[in-house]
Amino acid sequence: MHILKSQQFDKNTLRYIMSEAKALEDPKQRPSLAGKIMATVFYEPSTRTRFSFEAAMHGLGGSVISTESAAEFSSAAKGEILEDTIRVISDYSDLIVLRHSVEGSAVRAAKVSSVPIINAGDGAGQHPTQAIIDLYTILKEFGLVSGLTIAFVGDVSKSRTIHSLVYLLSKYDIAHLYFVSPEFISLKPELIRYLQANRISSSPCRNIKDIVEHVDVWYSTRLQKERIVEDSSFDKYLAFQKVAHKYRIDAEIAEMMKPDAIIMHPLPRRGELALDVDTNPRARYFEQAANGVAIRMALILKALDQ
Repeated sequence: MHILKSQQFDKNTLRYIMSEAKALEDPKQRPSLAGKIMATVFYEPSTRTRFSFEAAMHGLGGSVISTESAAEFSSAAKGEILEDTIRVISDYSDLIVLRHSVEGSAVRAAKVSSVPIINAGDGAGQHPTQAIIDLYTILKEFGLVSGLTIAFVGDVSKSRTIHSLVYLLSKYDIAHLYFVSPEFISLKPELIRYLQANRISSSPCRNIKDIVEHVDVWYSTRLQKERIVEDSSFDKYLAFQKVAHKYRIDAEIAEMMKPDAIIMHPLPRRGELALDVDTNPRARYFEQAANGVAIRMALILKALDQ
C-alpha cells in the first residue's frame, strides 16, 4: 500500500501501527526483510526522516539504496521528470520513500510506481509518517489523545508536519486546538474548513502567554523560510522576524506551563525553541525523534503488507 497522507488512516489502523511499533522496539520481535530493497529518494535535505527510515530498514534486515539532494545528484539535474525517475527506481527496489519540494509529488509518484510509495514530505503539503510519530509520542506520554488541549506554535501555514498531525488529531475527541502564530502565517483555509466540518474545537492565538496555563501539548515549529521564498512572499519572512520573540519557547516560558505538559518539535529548530529548554522535564523532542525508528519500521511493514 502507498502511504501518502494522514487522511487515509482510520483509528483502528493507527491503533494497529502503534501496537506494532511498540513491539518492534524489541529487536527480538522484528520480522526479517532480508532480500528486500528500500530506495530513499530525497529532493530536499533531511536528517531525522532519512536516517530513521534507513535505520528502520536495516533494523528489519533489509537493504537501502539512496540518493541525497536528488535535484542535484540524480538525472533530475539533467531535466528528468519525477514520473520517469520513479518508474525506473521502482524496477530496482521493493519500496520507495520520497521527499520532494513540490506539494502533491507523492501522489504523482504513486500513480506510476510499481512498488509502494511512502511520502516523506511533499513541499508544504503533508508529512504523514512524522505525524504518526508525533501521535505515538503523545500516546506514550499520556496514554490517550482524547481530552487533550494542544497548541501549535510558529509557522502553522507552511508546516507540513502540523497539517498532517491536525488530520490525525481530528479522529479523536480533542478538547481544543490552538494555532499560535501571526495572522499573516495562519492556518490554511482548507484546514480551517476541515476542522469546522468535523466539529473540532479550535481557535487562533497571537500570544503564548494567553494560553500557557491551559495546554497539555506544545508543538513548536520553525518558520518555513524556504517555502515562503518559493511563493514570492519573502516580505512575510521579514515581517516574522519583527515578532518572532512572541513565538519563542524558552526556559522562562516552559516553567509557566502546566507541570505535566510536554514540549514537542519535529526539528530542525532555529530560534523558536531555546537550548535552555533541553533540560526542562517537559521537553520531549529528542524522544520524539527517537520514536521515528520503531514507527517507520511498522510503516515499512504495513506498506509491504508484511
